[in-house]
Amino acid sequence: MRGESVGVTERKEQDMAKDQDKKGIPKVQIDMFNWGPCVVRMRINEEFQNKLLSEAKNNKEDYVGKLAGQIDSETGYTDESRQIILPYVSSALGLYNQAYEAYTKKKFEKNPEYILSALWINHQKKNEFNPPHDHDGKLSFVIYLKIPDELKKENEAYRGRSCGPGGIQFLYGEGPRDAVTYMSYFPVERDMFIFPAWLKHWVSPFKSDCTRISVSGNIHDSAPLNNITKFGPEYVETKKDDSKA
Repeated sequence: MRGESVGVTERKEQDMAKDQDKKGIPKVQIDMFNWGPCVVRMRINEEFQNKLLSEAKNNKEDYVGKLAGQIDSETGYTDESRQIILPYVSSALGLYNQAYEAYTKKKFEKNPEYILSALWINHQKKNEFNPPHDHDGKLSFVIYLKIPDELKKENEAYRGRSCGPGGIQFLYGEGPRDAVTYMSYFPVERDMFIFPAWLKHWVSPFKSDCTRISVSGNIHDSAPLNNITKFGPEYVETKKDDSKA
């Protein structure tokens, strides 16, 4: 944070008494500087939510051995399902790009190129959790499809200082208590977070006998955003063939 007086700094610092309102309160211009990674939260529409839920019924690939989570049910979407879901993800990434430019106060010299490299659904039950971890790729996202009422009540009753039962917490940097090094949040249904894949985060366990459903995905920066119509490996193989021609 930087405090800056209006006009010529040196002169104003010596003569702030002349720059006061009628109540005698000095008028000082304040600029807040962004610090740390760009994390964006948005709300997806019900159509996107329903597509994720319905297409998950076709999941066959077990993702448990590929992930850090202590969750028994984590499965990957099929290639066919990904093709159906990709336009929705592409739209959200476009919004992230706009938010990132505003966050950094700098326009992209070249529009980012993305590809969806992984997409899976998590059915988290009581006592299950995700320890602190990061993801592969350029960006990652998580979308909350179902937050049961039992879990909402449990989180409301929580009196600690972390994200609470079923919440998500992002961790960045180290420092004294007066530095912002984490962000905690208890999501609502249809919340979507997009964040740098390297950003560590974790999900706390809960005691309620219910199932919290979320979808996660990883994004690599190797395909045009407006051409995100096929699953990653297929696009990469096509590019290899083109280079040999």
